[in-house]
Amino acid sequence: MNNSFHRGPFPATRLRRLRQSVWSRSLVQEHSLSSNDLIWPLFILPGQNSSEPVDSLPGVTRYSVDLLESQVAQAIELGIPAIALFPVTPSELKTDDGRESRNSDNLICSATRSIRERFGDDIGIVCDVALDPYTTHGQDGLLVNGEIANDVTLDALCQQAVVQADAGASVIAPSDMMDGRIGAIRGALDAAGHTNVVLMSYAAKYASAFYGPFRDAVGSKDSLGGGDKKTYQMQPSATDEAMHEVALDLAEGADIVMVKPGMPYLDIVRRIKAEFQVPTAVYQVSGEYAMLHAAAQNGWLDLSACMFESLIAFKRAGADMILTYFALEAAKQLASD
Repeated sequence: MNNSFHRGPFPATRLRRLRQSVWSRSLVQEHSLSSNDLIWPLFILPGQNSSEPVDSLPGVTRYSVDLLESQVAQAIELGIPAIALFPVTPSELKTDDGRESRNSDNLICSATRSIRERFGDDIGIVCDVALDPYTTHGQDGLLVNGEIANDVTLDALCQQAVVQADAGASVIAPSDMMDGRIGAIRGALDAAGHTNVVLMSYAAKYASAFYGPFRDAVGSKDSLGGGDKKTYQMQPSATDEAMHEVALDLAEGADIVMVKPGMPYLDIVRRIKAEFQVPTAVYQVSGEYAMLHAAAQNGWLDLSACMFESLIAFKRAGADMILTYFALEAAKQLASD
């Protein structure tokens, strides 16, 4: 075979040179992942010494508060900076007005106090503000004449945020998507003396089909029934509207903005980071996690490789932090490398 065509200066630039060795790939990598990038969502059960696997989320377990503490200890040991708490509210405590959300002794407040008392400031505690775990109808807002009443809901959300901050929440994370809730909650927190509590807004939260396993985990799926959340969560087709939502939330006092779900909305993460250059979170939601597990269980994918590829994709898009059910496993593997 005549190789003369390839002699001489062609090609002068060979991008493969820097791909040949581990050391050179490490030196030129554009993005990296560490445990510092992760927030671990955890589900809380009522009772004592109780745990339940979530069937639709392989490897995810609901824990009573006493057992939850050992999970938090693992997170701290592995360098995960924060956890996000989500309660499983017993059906007998669910009401049309979701009043349990404002109970200072509810499950999320009790868990927050317990974690704070044991671990101090060693880990951040992110508390979700929305009514869907507490309402009989499974909606994030209050219903008036069968419709979500935005301004009536704001007062309930403010009360919920304050009792969580009183309990020791580091971060209040409103996921409800009501108009004006960031400004209202910031004002309520400041008036209650919680000026240093961080506000992480679910700013671009889409009416997504990827939330199903999460609703199983917190027990809101049956409450929602055949209903949907399209009057307040965003259409999957929207991009410019996401920028509008983020701009409003920043103007109202958000410290961190979030995109949810993650993988189908990497373009939104990129636009937000490029246009606003503010701390940006992304939530790798339950459906994303579950489908990777399902494919791996069928032998179609390498779960560990896909886990890390998906997480680095969020960093590449511009995310500063990632809420993911893979957090503990990813942190373990990162620590062993």
